[in-house]
Amino acid sequence: MKIPLLARRRIGLGLLGAALLAALAFVALRSGPLTATRVTVVQAAEGRLAPALFGIGTVEARRSYLIGPTAAARVRAVAVDAGDAVRAGQLLAEMDPVDLDERKAALEASIARAGSAIAAAEAQRRDALARRELAAVNARRYVELGAQNF
Repeated sequence: MKIPLLARRRIGLGLLGAALLAALAFVALRSGPLTATRVTVVQAAEGRLAPALFGIGTVEARRSYLIGPTAAARVRAVAVDAGDAVRAGQLLAEMDPVDLDERKAALEASIARAGSAIAAAEAQRRDALARRELAAVNARRYVELGAQNF
């Protein structure tokens, strides 16, 4: 007996669907969420537990300090690496003052300006003393002339 072409296709598709469904069920039962969980059974015994700590995270310092130079300079040498333990007063880095000569020259010029300002103030003081003395002499002269009715 001859099976029509349409019926053969339906039977073939049905068999293929059943095979796919069986493969899916096999995979779900063997490696999917329905897989049997393996359990290891051990006899309970008394013993000491060794404390262990395991974790992934970030270690941060309790206190952190901002440090920096008090004057402009370049870093000449670094004496410690990140993460090294340091003590109070330990040298961390050496600084190379890049503009030390210019700052020294500026301070010397400032001292010279201050010296000239002192000299100018002293000259003004002497001028004021001379004017005061001249005013006193003129006042005495006018008093004498007034006494003579001149």
